[in-house]
Amino acid sequence: MARAKLIRRRKWTDERGNLYEIVLWKVEKNARHSEGVRYRLAFIRSGEETPAILYDNHHPKGHHRHIGKHEESYKFSTARRLIGDFLAQARQFAGDEK
Repeated sequence: MARAKLIRRRKWTDERGNLYEIVLWKVEKNARHSEGVRYRLAFIRSGEETPAILYDNHHPKGHHRHIGKHEESYKFSTARRLIGDFLAQARQFAGDEK
């Protein structure tokens, strides 16, 4: 089995101190990763330790996201769309009060 190849890794902090992290790997297409991608995208509010938003596709759950303590499935189409959806949602949360 081939190793995962890092596609993108970016971690930054905005002007409010909120942390963003995007990590995507290209993996061999298989039953666990039919699209050939594995990912973890996290948004952590300033002063907090756990993500307010977390998108990932680990086995056995597949594509899903955590919004606070709520978990829901996520309809994956492309990595570009995934990043766009995540950033749009994170920007909404970044403007919210704790």
